[in-house]
Amino acid sequence: MLKVGILGAGHLGKFHINNWLKIKDAELVGFFDPNDETAKAVTAQYGLKRFETADDLIDASDAVDIIAPTNFHYDLCEKAIKKSRHVFVEKPLADTMEQAHRIVKLAKEANIKMQVGHVERFNPAFLALKGYSLAPMFIEVHRLAQFNPRGTEVSVILDLMIHDIDIVLSIVKSGVKNISASGVVVMTETPDMANVRIEFNNGCVANLTSSRISMKKMRKMRLFQKDAYIGIDFLDKKTEIIKLKDENDKDAFTFDIETPSGTKEIAIANPVVPDANAILLELEAFALAIKNNTPTPVSEVDGLLAMDIAHQILQKIQSANYVVR
Repeated sequence: MLKVGILGAGHLGKFHINNWLKIKDAELVGFFDPNDETAKAVTAQYGLKRFETADDLIDASDAVDIIAPTNFHYDLCEKAIKKSRHVFVEKPLADTMEQAHRIVKLAKEANIKMQVGHVERFNPAFLALKGYSLAPMFIEVHRLAQFNPRGTEVSVILDLMIHDIDIVLSIVKSGVKNISASGVVVMTETPDMANVRIEFNNGCVANLTSSRISMKKMRKMRLFQKDAYIGIDFLDKKTEIIKLKDENDKDAFTFDIETPSGTKEIAIANPVVPDANAILLELEAFALAIKNNTPTPVSEVDGLLAMDIAHQILQKIQSANYVVR
């Protein structure tokens, strides 16, 4: 039985608690949260033991799930890793690049399993494309959210856009050639809106827009590749593929279009989107990696790479005389 400790039992922490309780062969030994009001509510709702210190909880656990604010990630990761505990930590991996590099080094030395909570990797709309060949040459992303004070200790790039940075890096298997970015500070002390263009060595270009002061919510990604367009709606859990028809498209809706090179048959497919809980899936994957001694699906190195691009973006915005962190 995998003994799991929860470090941070706030809004998102409660979602994690609910899902850990559903995972076979996992036992929640308790939680640590310095907020007395939060701790009292969690104890009353779940009957979980509240540990007085993070160290006490880590000592009682085989693995910890860190859902504390970003500025606490490094200290908690360091404590757990140095005691050879497996670590799941919410995104972003750490507060600074120096801390992120140190965490990766510590995890490697301790030979523990570590996973970063880039939950969109487990979004059902994205999972619907499993097995489909993705080789985009242009990617367009819009991630818009209504203002919420929670999470504003970091910029919109590290709060929202980092989800899409991670997804794009997982799809485009190429080094980054150039980044251009602009950002606007509106409600907080860091950029609340940003537009970014990432150019890859293989010729792919990704255009990402994120805002946390929008009137409406949107989480959409569009992939354009040879002979195909793929649309992913992370919010409404929908996926569509529009492509030149081949032998695998027998059940797809088709129509003909005239092109300079002749008539082309187009197929429109809506892959089956699984009815799945992304948080449950990512936590199950973490537990399974520990049980089977296999790599985690979103490793600390993946988290580091996403952070690296995010911080390069912040530097580009900073060069335009915005104050960021």
